[in-house]
Amino acid sequence: MAAGGGQAAFSFLTNIARTAVGFGVSASLLSASLYTVDGGQRAVLFDRFRGVLDDTVGEGTHFLIPWLQKPYIFDIRTRPHTFTSNSGTKDLQMVNLTLRLLSRPDVPMLPTIFKSLGTEYDEKVLPSIGNEVLKAVVAQFNADQLLTERPHVSALVRDALIRRARDFNIVLDDVAITHLSYGSEFSIAVEKKQVAQQEAERSKFLVARAEQERRAAVIRAEGESEAAKLISDATAAVGTGILELRRIEAAREIASTLSKSPNVVYLPGGNNMLLGLNSTGLGQGR
Repeated sequence: MAAGGGQAAFSFLTNIARTAVGFGVSASLLSASLYTVDGGQRAVLFDRFRGVLDDTVGEGTHFLIPWLQKPYIFDIRTRPHTFTSNSGTKDLQMVNLTLRLLSRPDVPMLPTIFKSLGTEYDEKVLPSIGNEVLKAVVAQFNADQLLTERPHVSALVRDALIRRARDFNIVLDDVAITHLSYGSEFSIAVEKKQVAQQEAERSKFLVARAEQERRAAVIRAEGESEAAKLISDATAAVGTGILELRRIEAAREIASTLSKSPNVVYLPGGNNMLLGLNSTGLGQGR
């Protein structure tokens, strides 16, 4: 009886262990057979017998055959990329440009992208085509034209990059030149040019001012000549009375000015002498 009861208990425990192992294996197989594609992502399946499948898997939880199939997840949301390029202009000046791109993959072409470029497709393609396009476009312009015609330059870069990215099944939502700077030699040359232009403008101003002063002197001389002629004509017509009148007016102005000065004493006499004496000197003379 005891031996039979022990055998039954052992058999029961064995069955429980087998059931647990079965559940564990089933759970492991179920977990290995499921994969999840999050929002803003797509998946590409690789099959060990058929290779990369042509269909792109959308968002959600999906089944696969364990060991036989493996999912590769792609982020299809727009992502920014920034890189710099040192390019030469048409007049042989070096220019540093910074380019910002907003890119995303062409979703129906994800299997092709995976076959040719892998999951890091953007890091492999965008810097190379960006430098290529920037150098080609910048070489068409002089250094100063990159500033005066910057919208046109940006449009050429954007159109060329969009076409080149399409060859790799990459969609560019935006392309912008965010920074542009020149080499030290060009900056020095620009500064010297600005100084020379300022000096030229200053010289023009001095010449114009001298011309205006010359014209003013001519007009003043003509006015004085005309005034002298009028005075001469008046003197010839009415005599020297007008000159006496002008002399009296001048003497009146001089007398008015001297009367306001505290250090001037008028000494009447035969010569009508005017002596500038101060009070201290007068005190000492006494």
